[in-house]
Amino acid sequence: QVPLVESGGGSARPGGPLKLACVVPGSITTPKCMAWFRQAPGGEREAVAVFDFDGSTNYADSVKGRFTVSKDTTNRRLTLEMRELKPEDSAMYYCAGDRWGCTLINGRPSLVNSDYSYWGQGTQVIVSS
Repeated sequence: QVPLVESGGGSARPGGPLKLACVVPGSITTPKCMAWFRQAPGGEREAVAVFDFDGSTNYADSVKGRFTVSKDTTNRRLTLEMRELKPEDSAMYYCAGDRWGCTLINGRPSLVNSDYSYWGQGTQVIVSS
């Protein structure tokens, strides 16, 4: 299956910004839920931001207030703006999407669910001085 296409990874200094983008190829049904996950070496994959296209978002506590997820009007491009980066933000970042709406817990998109229809191949983020 054609994967989602991530871009924007790279190196940044602590405290600096980076912006990631994820594009949904035309052959894929427009998703109704998209998310950014990350996985550090030796660590487990974790959701950092989830965007239900009905309008609600949810962020991991570790990135709340520093990361912002947004989408364009076509619902086929998801952006993750990261600021005040920390070394512990270093990881491979993956974009995920689902043709169904996000799993909701207490009315908010779940950060626990990882059952997405589509995944990207990842983009590396390294935060180091």
